[in-house]
Amino acid sequence: MGGTMRAGRTAVASMLALAALWLAGCQDVKTEYAYPDHRYGRRDPTGSNKPVDSVFGPGGGLSILGGNRAPAESGGAGLGVNSFLWRASLDTIAFMPLASADPFGGVIITDWFSPSETPNERFKMTVYILARQLRSDGLKVAVFRQVRGPGSDWQDAAVATQTATDLENAILTRARQLRLETVQG
Repeated sequence: MGGTMRAGRTAVASMLALAALWLAGCQDVKTEYAYPDHRYGRRDPTGSNKPVDSVFGPGGGLSILGGNRAPAESGGAGLGVNSFLWRASLDTIAFMPLASADPFGGVIITDWFSPSETPNERFKMTVYILARQLRSDGLKVAVFRQVRGPGSDWQDAAVATQTATDLENAILTRARQLRLETVQG
């Protein structure tokens, strides 16, 4: 029976040695990937290629058993972005149907919306919240427009750059109002 136990131990030791050699061979393998989506690559979607804070990054936004707490300026723990900008964005675009909202990545995507005054055009928006602080450069809005062409198909159309700027300003104004209500209340 002693020979069987010794053979089993030798087999286990051999397997561990092979696993260690295999892992040692993997040390030169590059494991960093660059994904185009800002949620995975953690890059600023505006194209500036600046690193973006993550949920676990500087300032921390996660609170587990009293651990990291978000700074007071962020407007609350639990969100990966500034909560005042988040709520103000949702308030400002409330007239449009939502397609997707990711509070940890800071992205709000609306579905196409056609105003009743102009049924032959429709709009879609994407709001990027880029910061944990309430700052004017912590927000980016992209607006898309389509018009009904011949044959009832939708065709992309230009949007005035002032439209996105006006939406950003409206969101920032609402975010400041929400912050003042919280401070004064």
